[in-house]
Amino acid sequence: MRPRIAHRARRSSSAPMTAPVFIGARIYRGSSYGTHHPLSIPRVPTVTDLSRALGWLPSEQYRTSPCAKPDALHGFHAPDYIDALQTAEATLKPNLDFDLGSLSNPVFPEVYRRPATAAGGGLLAAELVRHGGVAYNPGGGTHHGLPDRANGFCYINEPVLTIQHLLAQGLTRVAYVDIDAHHCDGVAVGFHGSEEVRMISVHEDGRWPFTGDVDDTAGGAAINIPVPRGFNDTEFTLILNEVILPAVEAFRPEAIYLQCGADAVTEDPLSRLNLSNRCHVAAVKALRPLSPRFIVSGGGGYNPWSVGRAWTCVWATLAGQTIPDRLPTEAHAILAELTWTRKARPTADMLTTLLDPPRDGPVSEHVNDVVRRLKSRRG
Repeated sequence: MRPRIAHRARRSSSAPMTAPVFIGARIYRGSSYGTHHPLSIPRVPTVTDLSRALGWLPSEQYRTSPCAKPDALHGFHAPDYIDALQTAEATLKPNLDFDLGSLSNPVFPEVYRRPATAAGGGLLAAELVRHGGVAYNPGGGTHHGLPDRANGFCYINEPVLTIQHLLAQGLTRVAYVDIDAHHCDGVAVGFHGSEEVRMISVHEDGRWPFTGDVDDTAGGAAINIPVPRGFNDTEFTLILNEVILPAVEAFRPEAIYLQCGADAVTEDPLSRLNLSNRCHVAAVKALRPLSPRFIVSGGGGYNPWSVGRAWTCVWATLAGQTIPDRLPTEAHAILAELTWTRKARPTADMLTTLLDPPRDGPVSEHVNDVVRRLKSRRG
């Protein structure tokens, strides 16, 4: 399915933004998928509070995300599905025809407004970078949402809608890079066969949604990089330098969208990868110079301490801030006050630092083989 592009706006010669913008909203504070769901944890509020405690989020760099109206979602999502999502919020009743009320995709009091706010943040990000600049929407990155149903904790596909909006502004080349532990199956549906969007996904091999094989090119629009259990920083650096960056550079994107899911780090319960959050920082630093427009989102991340720390490091990098070796008292207190229904608890370093120690290691034959195959295809 190709997304509908309603129009192409004329480009303007107006100057780009002068400082990166952080997009947040109150709805993330206190809204939850339910006590026992992986998304019972706070994520965007933790990043917001840490960034403010560290002096990295002045009011002029913060924007409140609007809640997208139904019409704004119909470019990718079926109107009857969006109607069902709104009805589920109003009645708190499941509708399994649209996978609303399943274990993965529960019905909760903000089941429409929260994902619609994430999508509104993406649409705002596209507007903010229209003439160049950087926008960070940590509530976004909901890359599993499908046109006619919820999927994988994702009710509305913010990346697809955001990229659609970039294309509607007149851009013709958008690179989508996804470092979440799970394959971006919904985005692949949205841009299958597209010549305007290049999708590059690094994800754990053999993990849900069980898509994104190295030979799957989504009709020529995608480069899929499935990696093995235990995938480490050394291997990520190899893939970043040998596959991701050359592919992005060759595409010459007018905009880059980086989905910065934090579920590939060692402490996350929903993957078996072994990255440090330094990989997120490295990806941001390496990709930023390759396009005048840069949008970064969140995504997966189900350990409250690791996701909060990773996404705060992402904002620090975008905003040009120096990440301290040790956190000041106020920032430490924010992490110390987090709770989790799981028995796992943070190490002392996870409460007093933001950057993980490097998690280097050997390069597996699996990773070497994937890199060889993708480089030979490019050559």
